[in-house]
Amino acid sequence: MLGELRLLHSGILASVKANSLSIRTLWSQPRVQRLVGIVVFGAFLVFVEAYFGWGRLLAPWGTLPLSQILVAVILAFVSYWTRAVRLYDYFHSEMQGAFVLCFKVMLQHNLLNNLLPMRTGEISFPVLMARHFDVPVVRSIPALFWFRLLDLHTLGACALVAAFAWNIPLMMALLLAWMVLPILLFWGSGRWQRLLHDRPGRIKELLKKALTSLPQTPRAFWRAWAWTVITWVVKLGVFAWVLSLFMDVSGAGALMGAIAGDLTSVLPIHGVAGMGTYEAGVVAGLLPYGVTAQNALPAAVNLHLFLLGSTLIGGAFSLLMGGKKAHG
Repeated sequence: MLGELRLLHSGILASVKANSLSIRTLWSQPRVQRLVGIVVFGAFLVFVEAYFGWGRLLAPWGTLPLSQILVAVILAFVSYWTRAVRLYDYFHSEMQGAFVLCFKVMLQHNLLNNLLPMRTGEISFPVLMARHFDVPVVRSIPALFWFRLLDLHTLGACALVAAFAWNIPLMMALLLAWMVLPILLFWGSGRWQRLLHDRPGRIKELLKKALTSLPQTPRAFWRAWAWTVITWVVKLGVFAWVLSLFMDVSGAGALMGAIAGDLTSVLPIHGVAGMGTYEAGVVAGLLPYGVTAQNALPAAVNLHLFLLGSTLIGGAFSLLMGGKKAHG
């Protein structure tokens, strides 16, 4: 895996050079922030050992039935599969007949996203798409941006469910209003394309190319949204369940903890592999549900270990998949 990751890293640097981007721009964070991320990681390891002890914190894994762990890992892979289906469906013309390779791209992109700070792993997506499917950056980056908007929107919808589970009518009203946003974005992208049609200019041409990489038909829009919802329902469901295996918490609280932990990936300062910051997010999400920080932190650490473990298994599994470039 290290050899393939080195090759991917080289591909990222080559892509950056070809597009006249500096390394600092690519990583979107100065050296000081990266150094702080390493310090956060080290401080977190020391803090856990001092106040809990890693041995005591990891002990609950030994009491869990192997069947529960296997089911959780399988469900995590189901969410990976549905995410790959979304990608395959969206780029069907480029990926037709190459779903296994699509799944490989998704697993490696997911691996880098979870290990690198501040979503810098996202940069691997256009590199992988260009390498394996000859998809230009002007098409892959807008599509990735669209996927992330749908992801954030779905996370927001799940947060509304967790926050207002005590009042079903209010929750449904808020969800109904929230669900209108992607439809407005889809409508707005089509309107912008019509406004820019036949208008000259280099920037306008680039903008038109970017907009044409977004869903062009209602069918493409609804299918991408549907696969997004399915993916996050599965992922958050299994993460909330895993969290509840390590502590006594309501379903709504476990769901909010899982959501808050995932949202920490966009923070400007991020520990290595999210260590420290992910746990802080989970704890913050659990506190409003009557859980103490002392009880929440060990569960948050174990949830993060499950996330990293399933991610690494997926990355290793990707090495067993075919790696030949698809040709249309």
